Amino acid sequence: MRPVRVRTAAAAVAGLALLSGCGSAGGLESTGEAPSAVGPARLWPDLPPASAAPYDYGEGETARIPGITVPGDDVHRLDPVTVAQAGLKAKTNRDSGLDELPDATVRQIRACRTAPGDCPVLIPYYFDLTGDGRDELVLGIRMPERQLAVRAYRADDGVLTRIMSTVDAVISVELAGRDLILRAPSVISGYEYRTAWSWDDRQQAMLATRDEILRVPERRGERTAPTSTAPPPESPTAPAPSETPSGTPTAPAPSETPSAAATSSADGR
Repeated sequence: MRPVRVRTAAAAVAGLALLSGCGSAGGLESTGEAPSAVGPARLWPDLPPASAAPYDYGEGETARIPGITVPGDDVHRLDPVTVAQAGLKAKTNRDSGLDELPDATVRQIRACRTAPGDCPVLIPYYFDLTGDGRDELVLGIRMPERQLAVRAYRADDGVLTRIMSTVDAVISVELAGRDLILRAPSVISGYEYRTAWSWDDRQQAMLATRDEILRVPERRGERTAPTSTAPPPESPTAPAPSETPSGTPTAPAPSETPSAAATSSADGR
């Protein structure tokens, strides 16, 4: 047993020598002192904090749509024009006044059955915005001065609730994940506004969770124009109730989301 102990001890010494060599040749070396983390500096710390918001921008505002029942909570079975017309009588849970449509647009919505060619309600889209496994209904309503009203509706226990309502002079409306992205022109040449609307489970509504102004990449050999004077392309209008096919309508693919072109400056920015 003694020779075994000697060989074991020698091997241990050799191992320590190897480890010592590795530590001196390839070990961690200090690069100097790390810079100190700098926290945000509070300006005017003596100002008293605000106790209430001075303005109501309509964020988180919802409305139950009267006279509409949703069998099986399947919004695909609803007629978009009927939803838009019923929404004219909806009462919001707050009185911000931002959900009101211009009188001319209201008249056009009410006349969609008799004058479908002037109906401002665009074709509907269906996406699972809330993550509950069921689609929500997304409507676009054309307005004067190339404005677009974007509204989203959720069905729960047969009741239809408007969970989003906003108006802007948009370049396009897009779906990214479960967020609705509204792109609007900026008065600054080469820039645009992008607002992401996301479902908030606490408020049970879509909120504008991200609002930013971004530089638009220029294409090679082209300059970014601030606005265009060309008229916007015609957007398809939702079919009149008499033209709506029976059964469940097919939801357009996300890649086919229509863009509402707008060239005027963003409203209210």
